[in-house]
Amino acid sequence: MAFPVEFSKITTPFLVLKGVKMDLTCFNCETHLDYSASNKPARGDTCPNCGSDVRCCYNCKFYDSSAYNECLETQAERVLDKERANFCDYFQIREGKPPLRAQSSSSTLKQLDDLFKK
Repeated sequence: MAFPVEFSKITTPFLVLKGVKMDLTCFNCETHLDYSASNKPARGDTCPNCGSDVRCCYNCKFYDSSAYNECLETQAERVLDKERANFCDYFQIREGKPPLRAQSSSSTLKQLDDLFKK
C-alpha cells in the first residue's frame, strides 16, 4: 500500500508528513512564517518582520505557561529566556496563534498600582 506523501520519524515518537505546510505565526508580531513539519526553523532563523528568534519556546507546541518549567515535554531541559533561540531537542512547530505569555511580576505590580491609584 503506497501513501501519497512520504512519512518520516523525528526525535520524538510522533509521525509527521514531509512537506506539509504548518500554520506558524511569530509570537511577537503574529506574522505568518513559512515552515513545514520536515523543515524546522534553524537556531539562527529570525522573523523577517520584527527580527524575533523563530526557534524559541513561544513558537513551540510544548510551551504552556501553566506547566512545570512552562513546558509540556517532561524530558526537556529548563530554558529561562523563552523568547530567545535555544538548543532544545524537543522543539516542534506550534500551529496557529501564539499562546498567552506569563507576565513578569514587575508588570503585574505596575498594573495593580495603576488600578488602585487615586
